[in-house]
Amino acid sequence: MLLKEKLHPILQELADRDKFSGVILINRDNEDLFSGAYGYASRRWRIINSTDMVYPTASVTKMFTAVAVLQLIEKGMLSLNSKVQNLLKLNVSNLPSNVTVRHLLTHTSGIADYFDETDDDADAYRNIWRRYPNYALTELEDMLPLFAGKDPQFNAGDDFSYCNAGYILLGLVIEHVTDESYFNCIRKNVLLEAGMKDSDFISLDRPRENVADGHSPIYSKDGSPKGWKTNIYSLPVNGSADGGAHSTAEDLVKFLQALRTGVLLSDQMTSEILKIQSPVQEDDSGRWAYGYGIAFLLDDDEVVRYGHSGDDPGVSAKLFHYPDLDVDLVILGNQSHCANEAGDRVHEVIMEVG
Repeated sequence: MLLKEKLHPILQELADRDKFSGVILINRDNEDLFSGAYGYASRRWRIINSTDMVYPTASVTKMFTAVAVLQLIEKGMLSLNSKVQNLLKLNVSNLPSNVTVRHLLTHTSGIADYFDETDDDADAYRNIWRRYPNYALTELEDMLPLFAGKDPQFNAGDDFSYCNAGYILLGLVIEHVTDESYFNCIRKNVLLEAGMKDSDFISLDRPRENVADGHSPIYSKDGSPKGWKTNIYSLPVNGSADGGAHSTAEDLVKFLQALRTGVLLSDQMTSEILKIQSPVQEDDSGRWAYGYGIAFLLDDDEVVRYGHSGDDPGVSAKLFHYPDLDVDLVILGNQSHCANEAGDRVHEVIMEVG
């Protein structure tokens, strides 16, 4: 009750200022401590968001990809040290021969990304889809021309640089060793295994009931907001291995529970995926580190929460587990960057209330 008393006024105020649109779920031991929906699922039709609605997850999808890769390692179909170029044999690529599956999982491969995550210019991201129409990018291999010809940033293993392209390559590795589509592998081996019955990869050009539209702001020349547009031309149409699966807040709680309780991986591999695997980073957001498809947010050297965030045009998501509090947090937003301020405020309240 205390969480609701503290959070609802904060989130309603953000929604009233068009700073948040989506759903938030806080769960402990299958009990919802807080559940709320704010803003519009469709601004065109004035349909309000609801807690059971389906939302895109952006880079939260990387957690699904990482789990699928580790499942294949458990089956002996590849290893963390498998050389990616030996597996994929890409003909037109600057992928160094020493880049391994481990490097891709931990963002230490050094390969160039198809978009610089540190670039704050929204037009730079939109321009990608002018050169490569998003509706034509239906398979993972369609994404290769966006980055395969770029020179590496550094030698594999020498540094850390968050890289979406690395997870696209991991998706291609999954397809190569299973002889199945990436999308089917995730559905069968991750989503269904975790009991995520309302989760899937949903094409942007195929409207489906109970799926929220993604909204991006339109700005005037002076930088002031003047309206909204949907994101149907701003993302790969079917999603990809680096982002784009759709899910509900309830399903994502199921995923976190399945991840840490050995439903998806063996006890040994569960222990590995819940370990930090790359050097600790420090920036304006605080201290953090990366593992196999999972980010760890730290207080000094102690893990406060682990999971993943994701932001795309019209999409903003956060999925975290607080191990000391045994709390799961899901934020699914259908508006650009809206989970960031909301997420900070919710985190403060969770740490305060406990």
